[in-house]
Amino acid sequence: MSINKFNSEGYYDPTAYEAMTAVEKEERALRAFRPIVYICSPYAGDVSENVENARKYSRFAVDKGYIPVAPHLLFPQFLNDNNPKERQLGLFFGNALMSKCSEVWVFGDRISAGMEAEIRRAKWKNYRLRYFTNTCEEV
Repeated sequence: MSINKFNSEGYYDPTAYEAMTAVEKEERALRAFRPIVYICSPYAGDVSENVENARKYSRFAVDKGYIPVAPHLLFPQFLNDNNPKERQLGLFFGNALMSKCSEVWVFGDRISAGMEAEIRRAKWKNYRLRYFTNTCEEV
């Protein structure tokens, strides 16, 4: 939308121009704001299916107007989940990212050990938790 400095009668109207410009700028900022959410879902077990589900959950968050953070899609790219020290490191990194999120979204009908630790931390830190089914329906 382009704001005109002249009114409908063709006269220069700086007051209306400034007011409408401020409103447009505020609306643009609101459209651009997207809260960050932490995606909590299983990784271990059927890794390929769980990764695909985490992608689906992340896409769901994007479609709802959020920025998803799914550490279990990122850290296994360079950390070995089968190595206990590296797994702990990945969980530690995830906790650091969780602190930057406005909410923690828990997906699925099964809570894995890693998810349990994340949920416990979220509750301890008093983060907002939301629970969703495998089909992304909030419960």
